[in-house]
Order: sequence, then structure tokens, then C-alpha cells
Amino acid sequence: MDKTPSIIYNVTVNIDDSIHKEWLSWIKQHIPEVLATGNFSEAKLTRVLVEEELGGITYSIQYRAYNRDALENYYKHHADRLRQDGLKRFADKMLAFRTELEVIDDYTVTLNS
Repeated sequence: MDKTPSIIYNVTVNIDDSIHKEWLSWIKQHIPEVLATGNFSEAKLTRVLVEEELGGITYSIQYRAYNRDALENYYKHHADRLRQDGLKRFADKMLAFRTELEVIDDYTVTLNS
């Protein structure tokens, strides 16, 4: 088994209420495009359950990169192109920031039947 740590590329986005439905539909098409780059093994789209002082709705998209090299490959060859559509459509109605997280360990619960 490969012991190279995986990296979570987390994108947190606050969306203005006025474009929320349009953005949500768009991001559900965008995530498979990011995965199709071959640099990530999975993605999770989550809604942040904290009410923002400035309003809007906040989401976190977590892409699990295979390793640091895969994430760097994504940045170098795909990130700018894939971000452009979202920026053109929603730039003035959204605020996004990105975080890289190194996975130290994964834990799961197994329930007895």
C-alpha cells in the first residue's frame, strides 16, 4: 500500500442568495470536470452549517488529491482553465478561498449487525 499522504484541496465558497440555485447546479457539473483531470480520487460537496454575518450560503468542496505531485499537476495544467467559467458567471456574487490539508490518518466505524 502506498504510504504517500494524500492531500485534501478544500475550496470554501460563500454564494449570494440571488444566484444560489444557479451556482449549485453549476458546481454539480464542475466537480466531475475537476475529477476528470485525473489528479483526485474523490470529492465531497458540503454545506457549511454556520450562518454567515454577511449573508449568503457557504459550501465546502473537498477534493482528495492522490499526493502533492498530483495537486501540483492540477495547479499547473488545469486550475486556471477550470476556474474561469465560475469566475465569469459568479465573480461579483461569490467569495472563495482555498486550503490544502494533509491527511494524517483515516478512521471509520464498523457497526456490528
